[in-house]
Amino acid sequence: MAADALSIIPGAVLRNLSDKLYEKRKNAALEIEGIVKQLAMAGEHERISAVISLLTNDFTYSPQTNHRKGGLIGLAAVTVGLTSEAAQHLEQIVPPVLNSFLDQDSRVRYYACEALYNIAKVVRGDFIIYFNKIFDALCKLSADSDANVQSAAHLLDRLVKDIVTESDQFSIEEFIPLLRERMNVLNPYVRQFLVGWITVLDSVPDIDMLGFLPDFLDGLFNMLSDSSHEIRQQADAALSEFLQEIKNSPNVDYGRMAEILVRRAGSTDEFTRLTSITWINEFVKLGGEQLVPYYADILGAILPCISDEEEKIRVVARETNEELRAIKADPTEGFDIGAILSIAKRELNSEHEATRTEALHWFFTLLDQYRAEFLAYLNDIFDPLLNALSDPSDVVVLLVLEVHARIAEESHHFHHLVSYLICTFHNNHFLLEKRGALIVRRLCVLLGAEKVYREFSTILESEVDLDFASVMVQALNLILLTSTELGELRSLLKKSLVDSCGKDLFQSLYASWRHSPMATISLCLLAQAYSHASCVIQSLGEEDINVKFLVQLDKLIRLLETPVFAYLRLQLLEPGKHTWLLKTLYGLLMLLPQQSAAFKILRTRLKTVPFSENIKRTSSANPYSQILQVTEDGNRNQDTQNYSAINFPSLLQQFEHMQLQHRNHLKDQLQSRKSASALTLSQVPFFGFCSHI
Repeated sequence: MAADALSIIPGAVLRNLSDKLYEKRKNAALEIEGIVKQLAMAGEHERISAVISLLTNDFTYSPQTNHRKGGLIGLAAVTVGLTSEAAQHLEQIVPPVLNSFLDQDSRVRYYACEALYNIAKVVRGDFIIYFNKIFDALCKLSADSDANVQSAAHLLDRLVKDIVTESDQFSIEEFIPLLRERMNVLNPYVRQFLVGWITVLDSVPDIDMLGFLPDFLDGLFNMLSDSSHEIRQQADAALSEFLQEIKNSPNVDYGRMAEILVRRAGSTDEFTRLTSITWINEFVKLGGEQLVPYYADILGAILPCISDEEEKIRVVARETNEELRAIKADPTEGFDIGAILSIAKRELNSEHEATRTEALHWFFTLLDQYRAEFLAYLNDIFDPLLNALSDPSDVVVLLVLEVHARIAEESHHFHHLVSYLICTFHNNHFLLEKRGALIVRRLCVLLGAEKVYREFSTILESEVDLDFASVMVQALNLILLTSTELGELRSLLKKSLVDSCGKDLFQSLYASWRHSPMATISLCLLAQAYSHASCVIQSLGEEDINVKFLVQLDKLIRLLETPVFAYLRLQLLEPGKHTWLLKTLYGLLMLLPQQSAAFKILRTRLKTVPFSENIKRTSSANPYSQILQVTEDGNRNQDTQNYSAINFPSLLQQFEHMQLQHRNHLKDQLQSRKSASALTLSQVPFFGFCSHI
């Protein structure tokens, strides 16, 4: 066949085809074009094939550069000579040209681009069967190190785009895998090349690029963080166009794309995060049932963005979060409540307050809409919600309490909540000190003060850690005496001697308040059970009156001057009716050190009491000489008229029994410390005096 080709093409033409001068090679190619044209007119396609084989084997695959250049221009000339009949010879013509794109010589690569350009101009649509191979070659040439080769490749690229857009034989299905492979390339020239092709193909009405968007969407988002402004701009323009198409299309695969968007929402690049959150926002509005299985993943992407440093991202994230929360999905349709709760629980540990707050709002939403399903996961989320009570933000703590209050609407959940709170306070005294009042007050508002205090008292009554029980009762008592939210509870306690509800509440609280003498006395003062308060004071022993007791007493004396105890101070205007109150206050006065501020405050108050004939002072050498002596008439005052409703002697016995337990507990602690100290000393080695000293 080679000999046949040599007989067809004169030797001088072949010599010129490999000449180092471009003009000679060009003239030789024109002669070959004429020869092939005559052969085509004669229908001698076998001889044409022989010519192509000669140009391929002896020229394009030659080790000599000029031969390779001549072979390329010769193949282009053959194609031009064949004109409309070139299609049947493309299998011979195109492969050697494509192979030349990999040539080490940049001039050969340049002539390969030129040759393929001329071939493509002739065959047009018939060229499509080689599209993937040509695309692959152009993708590599777009990043060529030689500027002239890049320029030639761009010209060829534009022509190929024109051919593809007008062809009805282009297969998008075969092309997409190739595009997907190239989308993660980092070279900026290749990225521009790829975005250009995506944009062109998307503009063709008959090519459904939107249907294949999930295959290359991640690559486009990856380009948004490119260092080149031009590439970022081109990628953004392409994404904006696709988003607009999604809005207008009835059939979109939201699910696969949602997975990509969720990943990209966590990008370190600000522009990428903004774009992905914007897309998610539109998807939530448009996706409907398709997105139900992806709600948890979407929520996981949105919540961190609510606290983003960039305001635009925060705004879109908040809007998306509200849209998502407003959707009412059916758990039977793939709505995974457990997954969403897991995301909300995770974000409770976020370093950003706004994110933690929105996570808690999701707990509200799920509780309201899917209460039964929510409570099924209670064991998994209860501890994290309790831990959130230690949050540094008061806003978060208040929201956590509201969630707990919603959960505690059933009695067993309510008991569970209070038990866990007591356990948490027991293990975290700092939380009790810093947040105890806030937590208890808010729970009283949300669940009812009487209900909350009764439950606390019931549980604390059987608390085995006596020290903690005393501390907890003192904390609850202080809240009771100072919080405006507990005003109604105090009012009910004031009726303890005349109202059955007040009596029941008093007895309920007394059961645990007896852990603390000062809390017990405070409760009696609130309930106007002054006679019992006096008896409690008289029952106190030497061990009971310690530093802690005096600190609590100091607080009580100061509280007696607040509006909460205004009724008590007004009762002092009628000492004949309230002699037990006077005796109680004088009893407290006798327990205070005379140099203390509390002693002076209470003594000053008692000096203002207008004494009646029924009350007289006694003076003696006894240190308790200032305690009032009650006359026969005074013993029949109003303090005692309703005492039969409550068995105070029994309560006093209970109080004394509890205090005995505390005293014994204190003795045991002291004994343990002494034993430990003695053990330590016994382990210290004895050193005798040195004989030489």
